[in-house]
Amino acid sequence: MKRILLVLLLTGFSLHAQQSWKRVLKLMGSRFEITVVAGNQTQADSRIDQAVAEIRRIEKMISSWDPESETSEVNRQAGVQPVQVSGELFELISRCLELSKLTDGAFDISYASMDRLWKFDGSMKELPSAEEIKASVERVGYQKIRLDEELKTVFLPEKGMKIGFGAIGKGYAADKAKDLLLKQGVAAGIINASGDMSSWGTQPGGKPWQVAITNPMDKTKSFGLLPMGEGAVVTSGDYEKFVRFNGKRYSHIMDPRTGYPATGIVSVTVFAPRAELADALSTAVFVMGIETGLDRIDQLEGIECIIVDDSGKLFTSERLDLKKLE
Repeated sequence: MKRILLVLLLTGFSLHAQQSWKRVLKLMGSRFEITVVAGNQTQADSRIDQAVAEIRRIEKMISSWDPESETSEVNRQAGVQPVQVSGELFELISRCLELSKLTDGAFDISYASMDRLWKFDGSMKELPSAEEIKASVERVGYQKIRLDEELKTVFLPEKGMKIGFGAIGKGYAADKAKDLLLKQGVAAGIINASGDMSSWGTQPGGKPWQVAITNPMDKTKSFGLLPMGEGAVVTSGDYEKFVRFNGKRYSHIMDPRTGYPATGIVSVTVFAPRAELADALSTAVFVMGIETGLDRIDQLEGIECIIVDDSGKLFTSERLDLKKLE
């Protein structure tokens, strides 16, 4: 679950003719903050309305809760027949499969096929058995998903298989809303999709947008501020949803390869050109662990990462300069 660990700092609103205008609302079941720089409130409201409509369009396409969505139809036809989908959804699924390969399956949209053995609401009294955990992921596996490029069809070959976009959907929606606003001539703004942040331009007066890297061990404190230019920042955190057994802390973020929760990490923040990518990678690094996760990030151009482990220690990718923290 994505948590809002990134605090948006807006200053200098009165400079020049442009101002920052923000609307907070619930979309895709989460808190969204849409900020645009515009000359007046009427113009800002019109642009924000367009962004909201775009996000709702994306939700209608990818939601597995909406029985009318393309994604729900793909899931209904699992083990039955391929489903022809829109070019947009087909390309999104294609990129998801590439990300699965990149992360050795730590990110996998077929995670939705897992049986929900683990409860993080305080009701769990004992660990599931090894046999139950193994059985819970029998239908999971991105390699099973069959795509037909020519026909634009998606086929889940096993009954009970499902795909879900919980680990990438809000980042994708943030990117699409940003793209739309750029086409409409909005010079600057931020889409904050419950911690999945996509920004462009600068604040009125020319100062860069900034994000506070919050300390998940104490939400009233932060490690500092980082300037945020054209790009995205996403944080995955488990500091509220976890369970402990035999002194070990188990995150609500699950490893789709094993059926076990991720351990050892409290939060992962990823900086990337697009929120879609940062969203997927933040979850994947959480699952891969500190050493493997940082090694993978260090191999990717233009991607940076901050990890906080369960003792509060900070780890960063090799190119991230923490001296920039204010």
